[in-house]
Amino acid sequence: MPENRWTFKTFDAQKAEILQQELGVHPIICQLLVQRGIETYDAAHRFFRPSMEHLHDPFLMKNMEKAVDRLEEALKNEERILIYGDYDVDGTTSVALVYAFLKDFFPDRIDYYIPDRYREGYGISLAGIDFAAENNFSLVIALDCGVKAIEQMDYANEKDIDFIICDHHLPGTELPKAFALLDPKQAECNYPYKELSGCGLGFKLMQAFAERLNIPFELLEKQLDLVAVSIAADIVPITGENRVLAYFGLKRINKNPRPGLLAMIEQAVLKKDLNITNLVFVIAPRINAAGRMSSGKNAVRLLVAESPKEIDQLSFLLEEKNTERKTTDKQITQQALEMIRESPGLINKKTTVLWHETWHKGVIGIVASRLIENYHRPTIVFTESNGMATGSARSVKGFSIYEAIEACSDLLEQFGGHKYAAGLSVKKENLTAFSEKFEMVVSETIPEKCLSPEIEIDAELGLDLATDQKFYTLIEQFAPFGPGNMRPVFISRHLKDARYSKIVKEEHLKLDVMQNDTYRASGIAFQQSKHFKRISKGTRFSLVYSLDLNEWNGNSNIQLMVKDLKFEDDEAKS
Repeated sequence: MPENRWTFKTFDAQKAEILQQELGVHPIICQLLVQRGIETYDAAHRFFRPSMEHLHDPFLMKNMEKAVDRLEEALKNEERILIYGDYDVDGTTSVALVYAFLKDFFPDRIDYYIPDRYREGYGISLAGIDFAAENNFSLVIALDCGVKAIEQMDYANEKDIDFIICDHHLPGTELPKAFALLDPKQAECNYPYKELSGCGLGFKLMQAFAERLNIPFELLEKQLDLVAVSIAADIVPITGENRVLAYFGLKRINKNPRPGLLAMIEQAVLKKDLNITNLVFVIAPRINAAGRMSSGKNAVRLLVAESPKEIDQLSFLLEEKNTERKTTDKQITQQALEMIRESPGLINKKTTVLWHETWHKGVIGIVASRLIENYHRPTIVFTESNGMATGSARSVKGFSIYEAIEACSDLLEQFGGHKYAAGLSVKKENLTAFSEKFEMVVSETIPEKCLSPEIEIDAELGLDLATDQKFYTLIEQFAPFGPGNMRPVFISRHLKDARYSKIVKEEHLKLDVMQNDTYRASGIAFQQSKHFKRISKGTRFSLVYSLDLNEWNGNSNIQLMVKDLKFEDDEAKS
């Protein structure tokens, strides 16, 4: 694994100084705010005090009026409605939200549909449209997919099925002929916030429907736990409207989550209040496991279930599938790493492209991400599916793997995705030619710095401030953390061992550090025990870390969550 690059975020010092005069807080707090685009007193007030009043009018979105008109028409005419969504977290939470909110208004006339990952693939499928036609659904609400479903909408129109598409992905040059397309990224859409998740879009549609029918907003608020999960899992920016939705969604999760979410929380034995990180690494994998290892419909069933017996059965099933998923992706990752180690030609490339016909299609995307942790470069992992080599691609920061794949499209049967993640299919006989061309394209276009992992540092702190409770409390008010508002990362220099640093569990480093022979702090550096020998000899070093509250046996103290460590001797040489 290449050594981490440390880079420092820039900021406008003059704006930070003016903001500091207005807010009267520590200058570092104002530096962090300005780095996040928060430059005025009013903007800071909105940031630190999220309010439901900050949500935008849903009718500002292009085609929202038309979509709500169609829903009203379906309500008056007692039509059957099908809620359609993808099999991932954003898709299943979207379907659960819209279904749960509408089922009381369309009793016995509403159902949901999740496509099979293996038979139908991503997005709106012809099989799904056939299901709607065969079961007399005249209106389909498609969530988290559909903006590129050109042929599928033509097929649906032939069968007299209207679609309301709610998608947050970037549209192509041609738009599908749906009854109404809701996508803030489409041309001439004046909606002020462009980064909603698919579930967030479903929420906005329900918000507009509720306003039209004078339904109390409190009924819709109950669905915010699902919106928070989708925002976390889909890695959308936690800025603007997403920040408001995530903030109140987390509050709901921690005070009164729906029974299905509570069952997952209990399965995971999470006892403290959940944050975005918990949703990403604990809740989302359990929901995703349903679609990866069996059927995504089981995830929706759990999220809308009310019967304790059904909730117990489904939460146990998802836990079982997640365990199976973890075992499978661990085995495949080990096989993949071994393939790289045993092939010198692969080690020195600027890409990783691997293929094995028996690898599980549901986990190859996870495996690609794990390989990047070891070999920091654009990665595609292929397996066999329906006689083709089907791949899942992941990229490194700063490089568009989608554009690189697009440059090889003459060798592909199909592909889709975005900058950092994509899916593709290629004939098996073209796999070698594709691998070679992909390596050539990436080698010619990737900046060298993208091939080593980057740690972005917000500010330099002394240990006196790093361990200050008041400062820590202010940092915690920046939450919820996520893309666009990551937990601040700090650096402290000229540190040395304060005598009590030690190795724990053979591979981790429990740090006890001192600065200027005065200020002292504790920290944990996971999987960095290799540094203990030099630290214990008194060699001075710098730490890059975030702040966390360590609670143990009723006591709590601020600790440094170490991301990286460099010795001053080594820094001087480089």
